[in-house]
Amino acid sequence: MTDKFTLKKDHLTPFLRKLGKGNRLVVPLKNRHGDTLFTEIDEIDGAPLDLATQPQNSIKQFLLPQREVLSTYQLQDSGSYEFTPVVPVSGPTIFFGVRSCDLSGVLYMDVTFLQGTTDAPYRKKRLDSVLIGLNCNHPFGNCFCNATKSGPFLEYGADLQFTDIGDCYLVEVGRTKGAAIVEKWHQFFTPAEEKDTKKQYQAFLEARGSFSQLVHVDQAIKRLQEDGVPSEIWHQLSARCHDCAGCAYICPTCTCFTITDSPLTADSGERLRSWDACTFSGFTRMAGGHNPVARKTDAIRQRFMHKLCYDVQKHGRPSCVGCGRCVDMCFGGTDILRFINMACEGS
Repeated sequence: MTDKFTLKKDHLTPFLRKLGKGNRLVVPLKNRHGDTLFTEIDEIDGAPLDLATQPQNSIKQFLLPQREVLSTYQLQDSGSYEFTPVVPVSGPTIFFGVRSCDLSGVLYMDVTFLQGTTDAPYRKKRLDSVLIGLNCNHPFGNCFCNATKSGPFLEYGADLQFTDIGDCYLVEVGRTKGAAIVEKWHQFFTPAEEKDTKKQYQAFLEARGSFSQLVHVDQAIKRLQEDGVPSEIWHQLSARCHDCAGCAYICPTCTCFTITDSPLTADSGERLRSWDACTFSGFTRMAGGHNPVARKTDAIRQRFMHKLCYDVQKHGRPSCVGCGRCVDMCFGGTDILRFINMACEGS
């Protein structure tokens, strides 16, 4: 089987309709407020599919829900508690229209939750997932995925990868799940010709030259590794941070969480996992009340050290994927783009 095909744009809706039968389908939709969000959909016909706008959320919330029951517990006659793991029931899920930055975010979560000690709930949802990517022909205003090497076109990670080349999409098979889809619904696909691959390459060249932001991520990483960021920068950013955690919640790669036990009766309850954020004042606070991280200066520092230094040391690349969502989200002006510019100023 060839690994490159074309799919006519007129056939996209029928193709998604077929995929939605027997699978949960998640696509970028424009809601009644005009916001584009990755949304689970029951019926694709007539749905406001939006492939021209960056979704305000990533698909993180479907793989790592903001609030998730990990287990139930029951008091036993012996006086101890018995915990029973809860298996996610999401079922087979097809994510369509996932941009390169968000695909990179999923690959980062794979490293976090599937290497070493495996996280069972995440693993179940990930094994049930099919990722159909969409390369970015036109990078968005605050995007800098080129500087984090996570876009605008991703070379690996997707089961199928779509590229807009005019009146059709060039479709590349990345993994066995993608190959199975092409084989099952072969009537939608035509083997790609040389002219199609040339159009894709031209689209890639144009996209690579279309970024409006010039961001020196590598230089900022070097500054952090050398401890060359002036303390005044941390003070300035900390003074502007409002501790809302919007940046962490909207980020495709922020995976910090907290665990709480919630009673349902006097003898039973649920163990919950909920999103957390290193900028929260209680994130590192200990049971006795002591907090080893100074809220006024070190919380925001911890965030950027994690993204651009610790993860580089551990995984060989930053955990920022350059999607730019935190730039749009942060009303205090403490986003990662501002930090990188401040850290590299005068270089």
